[in-house]
Amino acid sequence: MTEPTPIKPTEQQGPEFAIQRLYVKDLSLETPNSPKSFLEPWEPQLHMDLATDASLILEEGVREVVLTVTVTVKLKEKVAFLVEVKQAGIFAMKGFNDEQSRHMLGSYCPNILYPFAREVVSDAVMRAGFPQLYLAPVNFDALYEQSQKEAKH
Repeated sequence: MTEPTPIKPTEQQGPEFAIQRLYVKDLSLETPNSPKSFLEPWEPQLHMDLATDASLILEEGVREVVLTVTVTVKLKEKVAFLVEVKQAGIFAMKGFNDEQSRHMLGSYCPNILYPFAREVVSDAVMRAGFPQLYLAPVNFDALYEQSQKEAKH
């Protein structure tokens, strides 16, 4: 009788990606005109800025990505509130070529981080006494493509 041949686990083919940790790196809330802003009719003018930083390399194949979301709401040209959150994540990536890595860091990871940042912003605004704020979804793929086109010119 022959001995059975042990089956070796197959090595994974292709790139590997894992979320190691998601966290709020920084949070700031300013309400410079309260309590006067609570007495104004609620006709907000919202402005949102986004920025992504993936420059920190923690170790080979492990990167920190930080998505900064800054929201300013004005009432009649006066700032009602300004909130800024730096939502961060530690991501392990292996087997991606340079172009794929740039896309992962510039689009895929921010897509993961944004819903968490949106929740932090909404919670901070409500705790400051203002009506709940719903931030629209963001198409990070389109923003990434636009930044790549601008970088080529």
